[in-house]
Amino acid sequence: MSLMDKTAYSVGQMIKEKQVSVTEVVEETLKTIEEKDKQVGGFLTVAKEEAVEEAKKIQALLEDGKLQGPLAGVPIAIKDNINTKGIKTTCASKILYNFVPTFDATAVQNLKTAGGIVVGKTNMDEFAMGSTTETSAYKITRNPWNLDHVPGGSSGGSCAAVAAREVLCALGSDTGGSIRQPSSYCGVTGIKPTYGTVSRYGLIAYGASLDQIGPVAKDVRDCAALLETIASYDKFDSTSMARKQYDFTSALTRDVKGLKVGIPRDYLKEGIDEDVKGAILAAAKVLEKEGAIIEEFDLDLVDYAIPAYYVVASAEASSNLARFDGVKYGYRTKEYENLHEMYKKTRSEGFGEEVKRRIMLGSFVLSSGYYDAYYLKALKVKRLIKEAFDKAFEKYDVLLGPVAPTTAPEIGKSLTDPLKMYLGDIYTVSINLAGLPAMSLPCGFGKNGLPIGLQIIGNCFKEKDVIRAGYTFEQATEEKYIQKGRV
Repeated sequence: MSLMDKTAYSVGQMIKEKQVSVTEVVEETLKTIEEKDKQVGGFLTVAKEEAVEEAKKIQALLEDGKLQGPLAGVPIAIKDNINTKGIKTTCASKILYNFVPTFDATAVQNLKTAGGIVVGKTNMDEFAMGSTTETSAYKITRNPWNLDHVPGGSSGGSCAAVAAREVLCALGSDTGGSIRQPSSYCGVTGIKPTYGTVSRYGLIAYGASLDQIGPVAKDVRDCAALLETIASYDKFDSTSMARKQYDFTSALTRDVKGLKVGIPRDYLKEGIDEDVKGAILAAAKVLEKEGAIIEEFDLDLVDYAIPAYYVVASAEASSNLARFDGVKYGYRTKEYENLHEMYKKTRSEGFGEEVKRRIMLGSFVLSSGYYDAYYLKALKVKRLIKEAFDKAFEKYDVLLGPVAPTTAPEIGKSLTDPLKMYLGDIYTVSINLAGLPAMSLPCGFGKNGLPIGLQIIGNCFKEKDVIRAGYTFEQATEEKYIQKGRV
């Protein structure tokens, strides 16, 4: 068995037991990326020289007994909106085509401190605005299960790279489902932590009140170990939460006896494929057989999640992206007569169509006369959605549902109708509006052979309940859904 077919955790153990060196793992990873990524298109930048050099340093630290973490020496891919010192970070946008950060994001720094090795930056929807990884300014990423289909987005590059066995694990960011939805489409596991658990310092913002960095990997153990590594309180992030402990791997137990699981009826009504609905209900039966108490219930305000999310996210995006103007860094238009024209032409040429659409929408809802009618109303709905979840968690430990209403669509089918693409996020955006933790893990396949993801949602700071339920399902199905992508 190739090293790339193993989990990140097991490769970390092999490194500790001196069955393989860090350099050998990094070299095999780089070789696999070179062989496979021509088809998949998961990477925008491969940090070959940096990774090889870092491998030597990590090997020396391991031999000196200075690194003990489970992922020491493991190569990791980073989504291209997370700052990496000395490695180009573009947000898959022309406007940041040459940007090289001078510092690491806190999550990346935590990885490096634990001995993780950055091997490259993964493709994404431009500025994380999209659900297919087709809005990237540089290339389209393809689903490893079927190259004619999208991998999802916006963390499609990270999820496709893990699914294709190009890399053992990766980091993504989740604003409205951007880790969970591509994890579902690509048949991998991804976690969106409670808002404030992982520092946003060094994450190039889309929607500041919604964004969270999280792990993508082959299984629940890898995700728990990776989350444990990157999570921390950070004084540089005003939204960072100081939690009492970050021991997520202790929840890796096959035990859901008495766990109360709620399934929102609203998630299984019209609009969902029968394949997806059947897989979710079958997964619920597995947990029930393991001792969980399963019950369906009504979750209010589901229909209002999409409009509330896109008003809030677009408003924040229009503010956050104002800094990209061609003055200090990134792309600048070549021909202009004055400062105002330079701003206008730089932004017109540097941003893609989807980004411009959301900036314009955000500017509109924040403008005089529309602020109360749209933005303020969306914030009120956001609060009501959080209250609806609070009410649900008075009765249930976790909630169960689909990640997306369908399996991965074909390339080119979604961008023609942006509204249809937005509606594909119906099961994920409310979790970000409420700041909750949630996981996507493989639970079956559609008639077309593409993966289906199960979403497990927890209450704030209850990642352990989510991880325990996910791990139990994984073990009960003998990990049969953790399979190799076809590429």
